[in-house]
Amino acid sequence: MNGFAPPAPPSLRLGVIGNCAYSALIDERARVVWCCLPRFDGDPVFNALLDPSERGSDWALDIEDFASAEQAYVRNTAILRTVLTDTHGQRLEITDFAPRFQSRSRYFRPMMMVRRVRPLIGAPRLRVRLNPRFDWGRRAPGLTQGSNHLRFVGEALTLRLTTDAPLAYVLSQQPFIVTREYNFLLGPDETLAEGIGDTARHFEQETAAYWRHWSQRLHIPLEWQDAVIRAAITLKLSLFEDTGAIVAAMTTSIPEAPHSGRNWDYRYCWLRDAFFVVRALNSLSEVGTLEDYLRWLSNVVAQARGGHIQPLFGVGLERELPESTLDHLPGYRSMGPVRVGNQAAEHFQHDVYGNVVLGAAQAFHDARLLHRAGLAEFEHLEAVGEQAVRVFDQPDAGMWELRTRARVHTSSALMCWAACDRLAKIAQTLQLSDRAGYWSMHAKRLRERILAESWSQERQAFVESFGGRDLDASVLLMAEVNFIDPKDPRFIATVDALEKHLCDGPYMRRYEAADDFGKPETAFNICSFWRIDALARIGRKPQAREIFEAMLATRNHLGLLSEDTHERTGELWGNYPQTYSMVGIINGAVRLSAPWDSVV
Repeated sequence: MNGFAPPAPPSLRLGVIGNCAYSALIDERARVVWCCLPRFDGDPVFNALLDPSERGSDWALDIEDFASAEQAYVRNTAILRTVLTDTHGQRLEITDFAPRFQSRSRYFRPMMMVRRVRPLIGAPRLRVRLNPRFDWGRRAPGLTQGSNHLRFVGEALTLRLTTDAPLAYVLSQQPFIVTREYNFLLGPDETLAEGIGDTARHFEQETAAYWRHWSQRLHIPLEWQDAVIRAAITLKLSLFEDTGAIVAAMTTSIPEAPHSGRNWDYRYCWLRDAFFVVRALNSLSEVGTLEDYLRWLSNVVAQARGGHIQPLFGVGLERELPESTLDHLPGYRSMGPVRVGNQAAEHFQHDVYGNVVLGAAQAFHDARLLHRAGLAEFEHLEAVGEQAVRVFDQPDAGMWELRTRARVHTSSALMCWAACDRLAKIAQTLQLSDRAGYWSMHAKRLRERILAESWSQERQAFVESFGGRDLDASVLLMAEVNFIDPKDPRFIATVDALEKHLCDGPYMRRYEAADDFGKPETAFNICSFWRIDALARIGRKPQAREIFEAMLATRNHLGLLSEDTHERTGELWGNYPQTYSMVGIINGAVRLSAPWDSVV
């Protein structure tokens, strides 16, 4: 068959590029299908992931007579390479990245995407289809042309494509023969200081050097090194460096399960998710992200003034994230609704206080940090701890953000205990014996209540709420935050009960009770990793390793995971890439790997 193949069907077989200012998702045929600008929660100028119709916006580099595609990251970097082959055996290589490197004593991270094309075999024909749109796809841009650039003009944003490819062919989407390298730089409406090819090559070299140096400094486990490095880079890409916020995922409205309506906007900073990200990167000795996040967290704490802290914020510390639906977009695989904003910002989720204190705790104990926390920071955190004590046994929406049911959730009470426990340890480090005693007293009291009221004699397990009977995977965090000895018979019995009622092979659902949408259909990836951690702690490492390998096999071709996995098909669902899931890869490898001194 001659001509150009239709686009690849929508899936989460996507690569992510980014530079800690913005990100883009690129499918396995090098088509940009998602990119929000000027930041993670901005307007998707490329939205084909949620609008696969002809009205969707994308940026495709199509080879004529397409036969196959191969895709991989340049080792230990966030630079993505796609090789397209045509039916005649001719091949093109497309290199995609977002520039990020040190320049003038700061990180250079422009709102720019660089795409480099070069022929590998023969002289294949290429078609460039660049179709950005604004206002969530509702508005086509105005277009102006210069000698080597095109300007896509919107009301709030103007993008400039600078290229050494023939502009006439780009404008008309006319195929042309590729016999040499071509470069495409899409970014701010600014003139390049140097030549197009020279700039693209320089940016690629410097960006590759940055990521290799960053990866080189990670303290990684002996086993599963490639998986850990890819997970760590993906977590780093989820940092909005300007403020220190960490987004939960880069997409909105990818359903948790087919036709489920469980479509949410995850392009914001949940204090819960961010804590787990920082903790995972800390385990690899990557403390730079922690220091950025602590800037963010200190502003959250100061803003709260000792009162209620909401569970998530916009990446610019926006408190109000009103949730609405966009009916003109069909959604992922035409499975709407498409939601913007997240009503969970209005929730009371009491685990947030523990997540704040746990997220900041290392800053009081780690001598490597440039800005080690001290007495002033401790006094701010004590106000958070006082709020935890006030609310630990009050009903809330819980960590699963239930919208129509409030209970005293075990996981929320657990994290309130963690806030008190860690404040006691911080006070000891600061040699504040009175405050250490005060917080230890609270931690002891909360612990006794939790152990008594979350244990179900009927179920022989810790359950999801005080006095409840339903099972919930979040109680596995009891061991992870050192609330209970994992060899405690009650914890072992809980693991057994959860395996029996929530697991399908390696996959684990969040809870057994029906929620606002009925019973969950897909498994929640982070729960599977919590199970792995628990099994390792109670001495079942062979079983934990088997499940861990199965979860690694669930990743897509680039080593990335979304939020959920369909237990029957093994397909990825939910927002992507999900920081929680990538955290699980790191935690599992660190927990299960053989030690370095076993081979060196």
